[in-house]
Amino acid sequence: MSMKLDKQFTAALNDATSSEYKNLKLNIESVLNEQYKVITGFIGVSVNGFREGSIITDFVVQTTQVKPTEMAKVNQKIPDAMKSIAAVIGSITADYNSQTPISIPQITYTGTSMTLTCGPPEINVGQINGSEWTLNRGEITESARIKVNTSGMVSMLTVDNVILADTGIYECTLISEVINFTQKGDTTNKIQQAPIIQLQSIVNVYCNGTEGQKQPLECCVQSPYTVTWFSSTNAPLVSKSEKNCITYDYVLGSCSGGQQINFVCKVDNPKDYNKTTVIKIFTQVPTCVDTHYGSGRVGDISRIGCDVGQDGSRTAVCQQTGWTLLQDTCIVTAINNLLIFSTNLKEAQVPDFVANLSSTVQNVKDKIATSSATISAIVDILNNIANVSIGVVTARVMENVLETVDVVIGSESRQSWTFLNENRTSNASSALLGSMETLSERLVGEIVLETPRILLKRNTTFNNSFTVNLNNSISIDVPKINSNVSFTTITFSTLNNVMPTRNSSFNTTSNYTVTDNAINAAVVLVKTNAVVQNVTLSFNKLNSSLLLNPQCVFWNFKLFNQSGVWDDEGCTFVSDVNNTVTCSCNHLTSFSILMATDIPPDLREALDIITYIGVGISLASLVICLIIEGYVWKEMTRNSTSFMRHVSIVNTALSLLIADICFIIGASIAKNPLENPVPVGPCSTATFFMHFFYLALFFWMLVSGLLLFYRTVMVFSHMSKSTMLAIGFLLGYGCPLIIAVITVAVTAPGNGYIKADNACWLNWIQTRALLALVIPALTIIFINIIIVIVVLFKMLRRGVGDATQRNEKQTLVVIVRCLAILTPLFGLTWALGVGTIISSTDKGIHIAFAFFNSLQGFFILVFGTLFDSKIRSILSRKLPTASTGSNTTRSTSGGISSLPGLNWINQMRGRRYMYRVSEAANSSSTGASESFVNI
Repeated sequence: MSMKLDKQFTAALNDATSSEYKNLKLNIESVLNEQYKVITGFIGVSVNGFREGSIITDFVVQTTQVKPTEMAKVNQKIPDAMKSIAAVIGSITADYNSQTPISIPQITYTGTSMTLTCGPPEINVGQINGSEWTLNRGEITESARIKVNTSGMVSMLTVDNVILADTGIYECTLISEVINFTQKGDTTNKIQQAPIIQLQSIVNVYCNGTEGQKQPLECCVQSPYTVTWFSSTNAPLVSKSEKNCITYDYVLGSCSGGQQINFVCKVDNPKDYNKTTVIKIFTQVPTCVDTHYGSGRVGDISRIGCDVGQDGSRTAVCQQTGWTLLQDTCIVTAINNLLIFSTNLKEAQVPDFVANLSSTVQNVKDKIATSSATISAIVDILNNIANVSIGVVTARVMENVLETVDVVIGSESRQSWTFLNENRTSNASSALLGSMETLSERLVGEIVLETPRILLKRNTTFNNSFTVNLNNSISIDVPKINSNVSFTTITFSTLNNVMPTRNSSFNTTSNYTVTDNAINAAVVLVKTNAVVQNVTLSFNKLNSSLLLNPQCVFWNFKLFNQSGVWDDEGCTFVSDVNNTVTCSCNHLTSFSILMATDIPPDLREALDIITYIGVGISLASLVICLIIEGYVWKEMTRNSTSFMRHVSIVNTALSLLIADICFIIGASIAKNPLENPVPVGPCSTATFFMHFFYLALFFWMLVSGLLLFYRTVMVFSHMSKSTMLAIGFLLGYGCPLIIAVITVAVTAPGNGYIKADNACWLNWIQTRALLALVIPALTIIFINIIIVIVVLFKMLRRGVGDATQRNEKQTLVVIVRCLAILTPLFGLTWALGVGTIISSTDKGIHIAFAFFNSLQGFFILVFGTLFDSKIRSILSRKLPTASTGSNTTRSTSGGISSLPGLNWINQMRGRRYMYRVSEAANSSSTGASESFVNI
């Protein structure tokens, strides 16, 4: 029991050996013994000690029997009896500490409900008016997860969705008018992490008709649990076991489409945990094939488990372009536990909680970036922290918050944020920025905090104006301010990865993330306790190549159905000079700048039309080129020089043909409105093959150049056809493969191999991966130009290669002509490509690049094949004519003129040719004789 005396507490009362302590104890015990001796079964009263708060006296009344009515009457008389010592403040509080513990379930698994029962008291404590519960001495309040039900002499605490943080010492007090009844209970070792079963719940299986075809089914669970596969008839299945996983090989019987077979993976102990796998068998050739989601037809759904340490699932749908993620509920288990705990967070718990949050996030940061559900959970946690932090937020708390936010706003989490921003029912990015604004308003004092991606400054000392330079990326100037003003700025250098680019004019019926704008500066949050009507902000551009339509904007939380948009109300664009955009605003909040994306919006449709028409012409030209080369191959490859020249042309055409096909595939992936950002797997594959075959195109041009150099300059050396062929393929495909593989190895681990959106192509902004194509291409073009100059000089000097044979001489002339035309054309094409990067909004450069780039196949057909007079001669000679007999000797004059479809090439070249061909028909032993005159 205890009572509060209206008397000054002194340090001596903490010392049981002091005379003051002994005298006060003796006097109080004398009064209390006199009062309580009238109760039934009275033994005695003893004072246990004194506490500060005036003087709180703790004492014990020993009795063999407790009668509440007697106890209540005596307690009412105590204040009058104690007047000789000190006045009693309030009423006498009597507590009975039961030796019987709270009733606790033997084992409770996380995610389930736990009910603790307090009472009934083993003594008569009178009528119970309510109850109080604590966990580890912290008060428990009711919430959506925690309910308290007090009825009669019992109080029941029910905790839903139990987490490991619910472990600890529980204390329950049943409050009575006379005696409070208290019980304690310990849940240590009574709350355990539930089994987390990981499996693919929907498995699409392509039955290929192979006898004994097997489909492995894997089921995993964390230690110390074990699992077993069961059939749909609940019969256990023999499975292979490895670590915490088991695998059952299901043998497909006869292939009949539309079959669905269920298998259940059950935890051996406890028995109530299981998951079902549904196998869907089909016989059509699958459209989608993936190591994670398996095979599938268009429209098929696949659902897979999460990584170790996560709970939930990932659901994808098969589309023409591959598997597309529909839903991702995979959440890191440790973060999920913190989210559940934060729903009942108290302000006093915030410092320890945010420290735990920061530590946990740092430990699992590798898993967070690719888990949109985990990022969303962290945002919800930060919102809960901001909502309960109604008092002062300390620098230490804010530091832990910034360390947490820093992890989720990196470039590696860009794809997860895009997925979240596409969700019309969620506004995670806006909520993150809102929680940061709320917390920043509650800081006090001068503070400077910095993480790799965030800088926070709070300033309270000024000289009539506020001017600050933030990491040399943003400067702020506020003139004419009064004293007693504070400014808090938080600079997020990578929040462009987080925030959507929609503005106030954005179409609300369209995709939430597809816009023509880009956030082209760091985002700065500015808060002050004063009214500011004039602030100047200067932003350094993140991408200096963006020049079009700069907009000074702030994040308006209220627009777009409360999801937020970038709004320019109250902000005016001032200038764009030397990659610095200056803005003027009449209010403070979270600011940045929006700019038009690389390709001007009004050009996109025109460029698409030019590109697709050009690529179509290019593909048709390349197919014709390969057909012609196959048609004339035997007659055109009779010497090693001509052989290698046509090997180069065939592989150049083949490389460009495959690259153009990959381009079409990549474009179809990127243009899919349901896949933004572009899916990394399919898009990376298309990009790799485009990169490889575009490089092969240039390296085979290099082979042609080196062949020309070798046969013209090194006229007395001899190399066998097989050696030349080996060197050609080594250069033509070996070097491109090495470059393409190194590019992937260097840039892919940091998600910097491909562009993040709009196109399946090599990344430029983050990693400059595009240089792995541009540098080799331009280098080869430069080398070939030098070779052409050297060869022309040599040929003019010594009479067009006197030492070469007649046929090789003509071949060398053809190669010179081919390189002299194609090299500048391709050089111009990729020079324009570099120009689109440097000057991204120049309409002329974009149109010229689209035109020349899409017609490369046509150039190869015309200048690489049809400009060869000998090929044209063979084509015209082999074309069927109406005047053919069984034994005819034919003389042709004018040659190419007899082929109307190719006559325009003669006219364009301004030359006449004469062919005299003598041919003995129906003779297998006599070859043809041919003379060639170039007039």
